Amino acid sequence: MNAQEILDKMAAIKADNPKMYARNLAQEIGVSEGELVAAQVGDKIIRLKPEMEEILQSLEPLGRLMALTRNESCVIERKGVYKGGRFYKHGKMSMGLFVDQKGIDLRLIMMHWKFAFAVEDAAKGNFSLQFFNQAGEALHKIYLTDTSDKAAYEALVETFKADDQCPGIAVEPMGDEPATKEDGDVNWQGLRDHWENLKDVHDFHPMLRKYKVSREQAFRKIGEDFAYAVENDSARRVLELAKEKQCEIMSFVGNKGCIEINTSIPDKLMERGPWFNVLDPDFNLHLNEDMIARSWVTKKPTKDGIVTSLEVVDQDGNIIITFYGQRLEGQPELPKWREIVEALTKKEMVNAAE
Repeated sequence: MNAQEILDKMAAIKADNPKMYARNLAQEIGVSEGELVAAQVGDKIIRLKPEMEEILQSLEPLGRLMALTRNESCVIERKGVYKGGRFYKHGKMSMGLFVDQKGIDLRLIMMHWKFAFAVEDAAKGNFSLQFFNQAGEALHKIYLTDTSDKAAYEALVETFKADDQCPGIAVEPMGDEPATKEDGDVNWQGLRDHWENLKDVHDFHPMLRKYKVSREQAFRKIGEDFAYAVENDSARRVLELAKEKQCEIMSFVGNKGCIEINTSIPDKLMERGPWFNVLDPDFNLHLNEDMIARSWVTKKPTKDGIVTSLEVVDQDGNIIITFYGQRLEGQPELPKWREIVEALTKKEMVNAAE
């Protein structure tokens, strides 16, 4: 579908639904959100050079911004300043970090960042920078706040404005996920020994890749001392109990290109239809509980002791959101956090290791 066809369909749909979100509008048209944005390149939407690291490292002068990251089932929004960004290579992977537990806290998989746009939404009166992968899926969005430096934003857009301002982008599918083994082909004892000897939570993904198992495959088979299923109201319960016990928790929400983290004590909790929300001044979370298929408590050994998490997944096994207790490296886990996790209702394990 070319840019003009997208624009024509967009106009027809918006005539009846003028307030429809861009993501839903794109789904209705049958294109990616990136294609929808690119079709509108012109006065209000500017294509930026694909100099992603340079753009991100130029954000601090803009002041206080709102960082938004989402997947199909959850949206996380955090206000703060983009400062101290670091980028590095790890083998074939290009990574980035913004680390601020009281502000913008991001883990970035930069090789997936393909397209960037500056977007002015006249109807809502907001300005943003929006980033998409090669399939046109939104990875991360950055919005100006009431206190942002608008002149600095305009200077950034002018600096990174691409020479090509023709509407449209060419998208291509993302690569296949790494293959996993059937249960009967996995070295479960080797995985168990490896899990028992973990020293850092960041060693967990490499361990799964080594044994060629998926996360839930490992959770089902490892044993209840390291992973067990809980009821699907557990995400809501974690937020409610964290508020009740005044326990700082870490909420991780991400997609294939960006993981955004918020650390705080949730306060204003609100249910709206299928969405359970945190609506605090600097932090908003929107969780679609209808999309939750399974929820797992996991325990990972580290040099600082066991680190416990709640991992919530959708029907396809994609992570929706992960919760941890607030913790800095070198510190043990918060006792309040363990109390919260222990209060969650267990489900009977099925297909556990024999």
